[in-house]
Amino acid sequence: MLKIDSFKNIYLFRPFVDFRKSIDGLSLIVESEMKLDPFSNYLFIFGNRKKDKLKVLYWDKTGFALWYKRLEEDKYIWPVHHEQDNVILKVKELEYLLDGLNPWQLSPHKELKYKKCG
Repeated sequence: MLKIDSFKNIYLFRPFVDFRKSIDGLSLIVESEMKLDPFSNYLFIFGNRKKDKLKVLYWDKTGFALWYKRLEEDKYIWPVHHEQDNVILKVKELEYLLDGLNPWQLSPHKELKYKKCG
């Protein structure tokens, strides 16, 4: 069972990838382009150009696993205004992305720091 919060980091690879790539091709992207260790306790998320598919790659201590999701009528919201190709996500941001929300535009209420009540 995949438990998202059990991973140390969640990395989204911002450039779109060729979805003919499977475990071998995606793990090479992790090593060569993302400059990360594919055998670490990380989730690696990849998207296609049409933004209707996701692949999630991870090492589960016995081998690589690949999770694939295709949307039938909608699109994933993809980060465009990031300076780096690797975007680190929090668990909640990944959940928002999977639910169709934009985790890069959601912001909580501004924290207020009052000194007096009157």
